[in-house]
Amino acid sequence: MVGEIASITGGKLTQGSTFPTTHLLLDSRKLIFPGETIFFALNTRHGKGARFISDLFNKGVRNFVVEEAFDHTAYQHCNFILVNNSLEALHLLAAHHRKKFNLPVIGITGSNGKTVIKEWLNQLLATDFNIARSPKSYNSQIGVPLSVLQLNASHTLGIFEAGISEPGEMERLQRMILPTIGVFNNIGEAHNEGFTDTRQKIKEKLKLFTNASYLVTQTDNPDLSEAVLGFANDKREVHSMELFTWGNKKAATLQVISTVKKGNNSLISAIFHGVNMKVTIPFADDASIENAIACWCVLLHLGIAPEIIETRMLLLSPVEMRLQLKHGFNNCSIINDSYSNDLNSLSIALDFLSQQHQHPRRTLVLSDILQSGKNEYQLYEEVATLLLQKKVDRLIAIGPQLVSQQQQFSFIKEHYFFDSMAQFKKDFYSLHFSNETILIKGARSFEFEQIDLMLEQKIHQTILSIDLSAIAHNLRQYRQVLKPGTKTMAMVKAFSYGSGSFEIASLLQFNKVDYLAVAYADEGVQLRKAGITLPVMVMNPQENTFNTLVTYNLEPEIFSFSILFELEKYLQSSSIKFFPVHIKLDSGMHRLGFEQQDMSELALHLNGNELIKVQSVFSHLVASEQESQDDFTRQQANIFVKCCEQLTGALKYDFIRHIANTAAINRHPDLQLDMVRLGIGLYGIDSHNAMQLKLKTVSTLTTNIAQVKLVKAGESVGYGRGHVLEKDVTIATVRIGYADGYPRRLSNGVGKMLVHDQLAPVVGNVCMDMTMIDVTGIEQVHEGDEVVVFGDQLPIQKIAKWANTISYEIMTGISQRVKRVYFEE
Repeated sequence: MVGEIASITGGKLTQGSTFPTTHLLLDSRKLIFPGETIFFALNTRHGKGARFISDLFNKGVRNFVVEEAFDHTAYQHCNFILVNNSLEALHLLAAHHRKKFNLPVIGITGSNGKTVIKEWLNQLLATDFNIARSPKSYNSQIGVPLSVLQLNASHTLGIFEAGISEPGEMERLQRMILPTIGVFNNIGEAHNEGFTDTRQKIKEKLKLFTNASYLVTQTDNPDLSEAVLGFANDKREVHSMELFTWGNKKAATLQVISTVKKGNNSLISAIFHGVNMKVTIPFADDASIENAIACWCVLLHLGIAPEIIETRMLLLSPVEMRLQLKHGFNNCSIINDSYSNDLNSLSIALDFLSQQHQHPRRTLVLSDILQSGKNEYQLYEEVATLLLQKKVDRLIAIGPQLVSQQQQFSFIKEHYFFDSMAQFKKDFYSLHFSNETILIKGARSFEFEQIDLMLEQKIHQTILSIDLSAIAHNLRQYRQVLKPGTKTMAMVKAFSYGSGSFEIASLLQFNKVDYLAVAYADEGVQLRKAGITLPVMVMNPQENTFNTLVTYNLEPEIFSFSILFELEKYLQSSSIKFFPVHIKLDSGMHRLGFEQQDMSELALHLNGNELIKVQSVFSHLVASEQESQDDFTRQQANIFVKCCEQLTGALKYDFIRHIANTAAINRHPDLQLDMVRLGIGLYGIDSHNAMQLKLKTVSTLTTNIAQVKLVKAGESVGYGRGHVLEKDVTIATVRIGYADGYPRRLSNGVGKMLVHDQLAPVVGNVCMDMTMIDVTGIEQVHEGDEVVVFGDQLPIQKIAKWANTISYEIMTGISQRVKRVYFEE
């Protein structure tokens, strides 16, 4: 593999030893598999990539791509590929990789909305294609090759975005993406400074579609429309290129007739090839409408039926980090759009602000607009016009450019100007934020996320942080031990074991699990409304939820004749055939399920049954994690297999068999069968020691100290005076109690928390909202200091053991009032 990379990149290979190269690494902080990694030492504005080689070598990495000037002689038994330019070598590798795959690839460019369109296309097409797409907003000279190198033989569609800031960049991105279908959504003023004018920028961006056979774009922007038409005509002399245009004009392929906004929804009506059609999206801002129409065009081109498009569009979910609306302190609402700042995106954000009517006042916190390509007076004259049009009541402007142009904003009654973030933060409390909607709009360099944190509602400072990357890692660990062809059902019941709902499900959908399982129908409805399209099994269906199951395409577990007959009655009255169900067998758990003696009657009833379609037959192992119960586990498996054999003869079609839970995946690999049910293992907990060592901690529960005080010997702490002090101690009161899910069983020294990496025992009884801990001897403990309740250094398994319970109970017991924060590393 190393030799092949050297050949592709034109590099000189200094052979040390044979090491596998299954993982490509650009960021040394993200090393996971050192023995299988090849590190590209890229030179960036932050420094030379070669400076990380020593550290990576010490961690076990033995394959490197470096520029020829690097002295590699000090590193023995390593493979070094010496190249002229490591970034160009990465591009060559990605371009070579892309050419291996003959599949449709959608390339997306434009000034705004690239990531949203990409993510929405993924949501809309996930059931039709196995999609490779750009992670997050990877659209740069480094992000694109990382995206393209994800492609493998299982993918049937690629979706990649491309962004440029100067001429000459797009040709390199085009060679790597090689889109067959193009989307050019819009043109704005971002990165204007790198081009002579807008037309030049359009022409440079169009180079992405040099070999594309289809291009989706809008007709309402004259500059963009004219440039695209000229480009397509030029390309037709070389190869066939068709345009799919959308807009208000009659000549558009998809002529948009009207857009009606009602609440948070927008009904978009259009004509396509003489046929009237419509979609409704759960958004009402102009940016989302524009992005949704672009997606609509792509789906029509791909031949997705209009009625299917209509259904899927209604399920679109927001893309993270774009115009997030949340509660702030003093009855404020916050719109955080601090990702970028240019005239076009400011206009879109202001449009979103103008839709908010929950407060009487609208406030804009704005930074300087950087890299606009315009002189300052002209730029801020346009900004002032926008603020006037959108009826901004209060302006808080930060940056030297805005200060110098403040006279242009005198029409706003309340206005404040600050040279820097430091000055703003100094005067923050004098600005008296209260009962208003606040739009935070700033260039990334201003770090306006600090303002978001300052304004955020701080009712409760106990936080459950969930590492999505760790969940993806844990899923990979289990997949590595599965037999080829074995499917995965991920358990997301009980709010995903306390970790979240659609946030976790979205990650699992992205990582291509085959099924999700929830306890009740309303949990499944939440997932559908959040855009989850995976099959979902409902484990506790009730008669009054049958209509919900059908409406939201949820698949019930059938565990008794009574519920089977009631469901069939409903299906018959609704003229529904072959509704998907899952048959639950009781092989020894004795909780729910058909028993072995029921099989003859059940098989007879299912034979030729056209009302339902059995998707799977499954059972639940009682003690798969206990070696002492292995005989009973095998007994359960034997009963299950015999029951399945009887049903197979009756159904005369294939169905999925599954009995293995998390513990059984490793301990009983022969029971993996057609599918496994992966539950608590996803969240980093497995009773099998070898697997536990491979898993990453997913959840970290933290709180902070409300008060620190010295309590004298002979005094008591907490309710009931259950703990009288034998000596003077320093007590820290922390903001967590049994109402948050911290068990009262951990009172009086049973439980402990981490303060400055040291264990501090619980003193007295755990209260509803507070807990006292002994921090005597721990230095520099102050009010506001973070306290770790459980996490990497204090495993949840230990908390469960102290509380004389299991990890499941601790995880699922974390109250909904505890804020969940999701992050990726």
